[in-house]
Amino acid sequence: MLEVQGLEAAYGASRVLHGIDLSVAPGEVVTLMGRNGMGKSTTVKSIFGLLRPRAGRITVMGRDLTGAAPHRIAGAGLGLVPEGRQVFPSLSVEENLVATERPGPDGARRWTLPRVYALFPRLQERRANMGNQLSGGEQQMLAIGRALLTNPQLVVLDEATEGLAPLIREEIWSCLAALKAEGLAILVIDKNLSALTRFADRHVVIEKGRVVWAGTNAALIADPAVAERHLHV
Repeated sequence: MLEVQGLEAAYGASRVLHGIDLSVAPGEVVTLMGRNGMGKSTTVKSIFGLLRPRAGRITVMGRDLTGAAPHRIAGAGLGLVPEGRQVFPSLSVEENLVATERPGPDGARRWTLPRVYALFPRLQERRANMGNQLSGGEQQMLAIGRALLTNPQLVVLDEATEGLAPLIREEIWSCLAALKAEGLAILVIDKNLSALTRFADRHVVIEKGRVVWAGTNAALIADPAVAERHLHV
């Protein structure tokens, strides 16, 4: 579904990514992990056309979309839940949601406003509230719902539960597990290793813009030294 090969990216003269390889198959959950400042968000920006890669190749469903405009990436079936949520502050919850509603690349509308409200009842309760009147957890639910309404085949979450209260985090993890059960492919960035290992299939760990470890969930659990070397501060 998503294939990233030899991805290199930079901000001006400062190189950040040095040949990132990762892939996500249909229905698979893959994590992208690493300490702060190691290139995770830059990888996401490059995938979504928000930063033009210096080198490498990005394909979605077999289509080469390296350096394509963000709207083409979205149209190919990728949905983004960005770092910091980035909801529209002066639009209501419902306006935020319908602003991105569109059929998927196959023309299907598997996700509708009622389905998003069923997944996150709190959003329906607060549908008339402005985006800037929501708590951090509610904004994250809104950001996920907004991505789902693009009817993607793969959702990318950049810092899925950063800064959220423990109960809200669990609600987000339960939501992602439910989406996986429906067959939605997911690429997720987060620091909560124990939560990620409960439902992820594979993990990719990067350090200073390079992949330093990649493997199955079982392999990561069996080798705690990986987390000790590359993830713990």
